[in-house]
Amino acid sequence: MALGTGYPAHAGDPRVGGDEGGTQPEEPGTDEGATSGNGTIGANIRISQSNPGSGGPTTTATSSNANWKPPVCWYEPMYTPEEYEEFIKSAYTTAAEPAASYARKRDKANYNKGDKGLWWQVKFRDDTYSEACPVTTDNWETWVPPADPQPDPNKLTPEILSELAFNSTELPAPPVELSPRADRLIVNLGTRVKFRGDFDRVWTTASINYKGVQMAATTVATPVALKVEAGTDDADPQTCTYDLVKGKNRYTVDSEDAGCNVAYRRSSGDGTYPFKASITWKVTWTDSADPDGPPRQPALPDGLSTYEENVTVKEIQSVNR
Repeated sequence: MALGTGYPAHAGDPRVGGDEGGTQPEEPGTDEGATSGNGTIGANIRISQSNPGSGGPTTTATSSNANWKPPVCWYEPMYTPEEYEEFIKSAYTTAAEPAASYARKRDKANYNKGDKGLWWQVKFRDDTYSEACPVTTDNWETWVPPADPQPDPNKLTPEILSELAFNSTELPAPPVELSPRADRLIVNLGTRVKFRGDFDRVWTTASINYKGVQMAATTVATPVALKVEAGTDDADPQTCTYDLVKGKNRYTVDSEDAGCNVAYRRSSGDGTYPFKASITWKVTWTDSADPDGPPRQPALPDGLSTYEENVTVKEIQSVNR
C-alpha cells in the first residue's frame, strides 16, 4: 500500500515496487458514472434519476454552500472471507513492501474465515484520486460483522448515499431569453428577462444491493426561486429574484410581469458583462428509493443550476440642436 497518499496502490503498482505485471482483479459492475445522472459509482452503487423535464439543457447540480463537499471515499461490501483470501493471494503475489506486509497481516488473521460477515473495501468517488481519503492505507479493507458494534465513520450508510446522489444530480438549466438579444443591449433601455418553460421536481436515487447488503437514499430537488444577476454594478437592478410557484403540475414563474427588467447604465465598451441566471432548488432526502418517503436529517444544502451569457451593452450617441 502507498503511504501518505490519497489513492490506493495495489500489488503490481510500480509506486510500491511490485511486479508491474500483476494487477488487481477486475471488480464487478465498475464503471465511471460518478458524474452522470445514471450510472454506477464505486463498484456496486447504482445511480438513477427521474426525467429532469423542461426539455432543455441540463447542468450538474452545485451546492449553495461553498463549504459542502461530497464524500471522497467510503467502504462498501466486496468479499466473503473466501473471496477475500483469493483476492489478496492473487493481487499481492510478488508484491514488494509495504504491500507484502499488508498481505501477510491478512493471511495471519486467516481472512476471518468461518465468521459471519463481509470484507468491505474502500472505494473512491473520483478515480483521479486528487483528494486525500481519510481511510488509512493500512486498512484498505475492513471486516464488518452482521452486527457492527462500532461502525467506521466511512462505512457506507444511507446518509453517504444521499450525498453521492446529490453530487450526481443533473438539473435543468434556467431557460432564459433576453429581449433585446444579448449582443444588442442598449444603455438605459430596459432588458426584458423572459423565462421560457416550467419545471418539476427532480429526484436521484443511489442504491446498493450486493451480497445481502441492501440500502438506498433518494434526494428530491424542488425548484423554489430564479435569481437574475446583471453582472455589473452599473445596472438597475443589479439582481432580482422571482419565486417559483407550482401550477397544476409544475413550477413556473411569470418573469414578464414581475417588474424586474434590467437597465444597464453604462456601456460594456470593448468587453462584455457576465449575465447570470440561476435556479435555487430545495433538496431533501429519504433513506429509501421512494422520493415521497419522510425527509431525513442531517439536511442537505440547497442545489443550484445556472445559465451564464456574456452580454454586450452599447451606447447610442445622439446630437441635440
